[in-house]
Amino acid sequence: MFYRHYRDLDKEFRKNRVLILYGPRRVGKTTLLEAYLASSNRKYLLETGDNVRFAELIASRDLVKFKELTMDYDIIAIDEAQMIPNIGFSLKLLVDYIPDTIFIATGSSSFKLSQKTGEPLTGRKRTVVLYPLAQDELIHDLTKYELYNRLEEFLLYGSYPEVLAADSRNEKIEIITELTDSYLLKDILTLEQIKSSKIILDLLRLLAFQIGNQVSSYELASSLGIDVKTVNRYLDLLEKSFVIRQLGAYSRNLRNEITKKKKYYFFDTGIRNSLIANFNTLSERNDTGQLFEQFLITERLKHNAYHGFYGNSFFWRTYSGQEIDYIEEIDGVLYGYEFKWGKKIPKAPRLWVSSYPESHFNVINRDNYLDFLLP
Repeated sequence: MFYRHYRDLDKEFRKNRVLILYGPRRVGKTTLLEAYLASSNRKYLLETGDNVRFAELIASRDLVKFKELTMDYDIIAIDEAQMIPNIGFSLKLLVDYIPDTIFIATGSSSFKLSQKTGEPLTGRKRTVVLYPLAQDELIHDLTKYELYNRLEEFLLYGSYPEVLAADSRNEKIEIITELTDSYLLKDILTLEQIKSSKIILDLLRLLAFQIGNQVSSYELASSLGIDVKTVNRYLDLLEKSFVIRQLGAYSRNLRNEITKKKKYYFFDTGIRNSLIANFNTLSERNDTGQLFEQFLITERLKHNAYHGFYGNSFFWRTYSGQEIDYIEEIDGVLYGYEFKWGKKIPKAPRLWVSSYPESHFNVINRDNYLDFLLP
């Protein structure tokens, strides 16, 4: 079993709060939950929203039945909770009227589960998100030297637990391809009742070829031959279902700073490579720099999510072409990071230095990237 940041769920419990564990499919939510329950001294019930009889009971919001269900257990854990109609209202009743029982709900459909639990559970939930394995989780099983030596593997095949556990290149490709084909859009197509995945897949492929580049919704809509509102809706769904993550442009309203375009990154490099059907080695590719940037930003986002980062993330670019790949704003202080696969160490852009003299600038390359990604 891989080390996970949320391995000890006891630390995440809050009094009179449902613990909600979100995350993409196949990142190990059920495995983590089962391991925790098996090691716990508390008496527990583990059920799934796919169990029709149990789902009907929870959806009934029958307080008498709820009390009968919970009276013999310290923990009630519901896997795939988003499958239960109006799960938020049911969890609210459970928390309000059965306060001595711990309730855990897991779900891969962030957008659907959040809609169902958002308003009913205001002030009554603690939410944690589990991602594909992060470098600062793997450091508990591997040394820095081993992480560095497996960098190409992470760039090509990503960090899903099943993929990292696979022994051969062919097995890794087979698993990540299956994840892409069978699970990537399952929540969107099922829960949003979208009949065809072709346009969404075409949209994802366009984004996959533009890692690190600025993207316009209007340009995407024109390429796909669909309405820009539809593109924006799909982008929102893809982000809420943990497929992509957008990065906005930073600006303090200077005339020469780009503000409207965005960059999009995938939550996993293996998914990105699967979409474009390219698992060639780094020496055979012309997008290694893009892959490195994709990897660093995704890993940094995981790191920040797990360690309570409270700032904002951006990229920065001017109309004259000066740019910085990634920026974090913390308490009003700007930290700029430029990502370079090669050994060249560029200086901070002149306009950045003159416009934000109190800011910081760092170059992240293969020599120091682990310092950027580890606590």
